[in-house]
Amino acid sequence: MRATTEVEDLLRLHAPQVLGALVRRYGHFDAAEDAVQEALLAAAGQWPLKGLPDNPRGWLIRVASRRLVDSLRAEEARRLREERVAALTPRDAFTAPPPGADRAPSEDDTLSLLFLCCRPELTPPAQIALTLRAVGGLTTAEIARAYLVPEATMAQRISRAKQRVKGVSFGRPDHWEERLPAVLHTLYLIFNEGYTATSGAALQRAELAGEAIRLTRMVHRLLPEDREVTGLLALMLLTDARRAARTGPHGELVPLDEQDRGLWDKAAVEEGVALVTAALSRGRAGPYQLRAAIAAVHDEAPSAAETDWREILGLYDVLVRLVPGPVERLNRAVAVAMVHGPRAGLAELGLLEDEQAAGHRLDAVRGHLLERAGDTAAAQAAYESAARKTLSLPEQRYLHARAARLKP
Repeated sequence: MRATTEVEDLLRLHAPQVLGALVRRYGHFDAAEDAVQEALLAAAGQWPLKGLPDNPRGWLIRVASRRLVDSLRAEEARRLREERVAALTPRDAFTAPPPGADRAPSEDDTLSLLFLCCRPELTPPAQIALTLRAVGGLTTAEIARAYLVPEATMAQRISRAKQRVKGVSFGRPDHWEERLPAVLHTLYLIFNEGYTATSGAALQRAELAGEAIRLTRMVHRLLPEDREVTGLLALMLLTDARRAARTGPHGELVPLDEQDRGLWDKAAVEEGVALVTAALSRGRAGPYQLRAAIAAVHDEAPSAAETDWREILGLYDVLVRLVPGPVERLNRAVAVAMVHGPRAGLAELGLLEDEQAAGHRLDAVRGHLLERAGDTAAAQAAYESAARKTLSLPEQRYLHARAARLKP
């Protein structure tokens, strides 16, 4: 079992690099992906029995290249087929490239693949689906289950996304720094869905959050000096560190102030704090660094009562100037309430105009602040309203319980 797990981890690590190498050399995104999947299946069947090859990535590239070339040959007439194979097959296609060679595939191909999957003409759902399929190595069925949609629906979404990137040149685009925020936003959305599922019976989808962290680590290894990449990785680690304490024995939601902090992942907290501290020391903070700094204040507090809410409010003041979105302003209203009292927080909620964008959380926060202010009838109504709006069953049960507790 351990050997099988080691092989699976190795295949997941190399899959995006091998796909990136084939797309860079040959183009033909769809055909290259199919060839890589066949190579991965061959490796999964052979490696646990025969042992790992000396160069696993080179082995996968050789096998996938052969499968891709065979596919190209099958598509064309003999003369055109031979001309295409001669034109498309590089000299080193069937041999593992020597270390340091210019054509040696590297994790840089993974970043290029991320840029390809996060092209601006794709919608965010399409970017997420294509990223998880091509870079994360998840099957269509796994992605569909994670987002609670039929497999056929997800397959159509991925197919349409592939058609949109068909013929697009591979590699880092011009002005790639301008595209990096789209990559980070996609990874952030994947993590958020894994950390707090928007619908379904489970509060969390740990495998999805873990995949987002793994991919963000890849980007951080490639761009270690980018402060926002570092901030995003720190934010994920500091947030995911609380995962074990977020649910009770029956999967029920446990709010932050009631969590057993002894269950938090101390190693993840330490790594996240070190990352965000280093990022903040190198210049002006961006949104992900600020969010990570807020998470660090929470994680470093010995108890909920000892949380430095004034520092958190100061960080939110800076964040909402950079990102004045409804979620950021809603979170700031909570910080205002913790520093200046629930009535002050309720006044901030009254300034939120785009209630729909804030979702059920606006009513949930309103219920919490009204409860603290002593207005139990209004708090009960707000909790019930929030419960009706969320599609998450654990959140529904939690909100109904809060409302029931306030009944006369």
